[in-house]
Amino acid sequence: DVQLQASGGGLVQAGGSLRLSCAASGITFDDYAIGWLRQAPGKELEGVSCISSTDGSTYYVDSVKGRFAISSDSAKNMVYLQMNSLKPEDTAVYYCAVQIAGDGSSWSTDYGMDFEGKGTLVTVSS
Repeated sequence: DVQLQASGGGLVQAGGSLRLSCAASGITFDDYAIGWLRQAPGKELEGVSCISSTDGSTYYVDSVKGRFAISSDSAKNMVYLQMNSLKPEDTAVYYCAVQIAGDGSSWSTDYGMDFEGKGTLVTVSS
């Protein structure tokens, strides 16, 4: 079974930084996207960022471009999301997810995710 464990959330002031980590295990397929979703209070779940296992290409939702950076360490089966210049509107529960044969063009809840872990709460105070 695929297991995804997100960590690194917390409370930070606007303009600050946090790094989220996702420990992945049980992934036996070669073609997938792994990354992050988030759900802000009162809003729908949205795809934030992902990285492709096949070519390392990355995707970011427009609202985080230039502020967030996704990376992976395949040797450690870890995926990270470095979040800089955080804004109050980034406040959300962040989830690590995997989409088989996915990439940036499908990193949306419209297409569905194959695996999701429990979330980690990020709170950005103004």
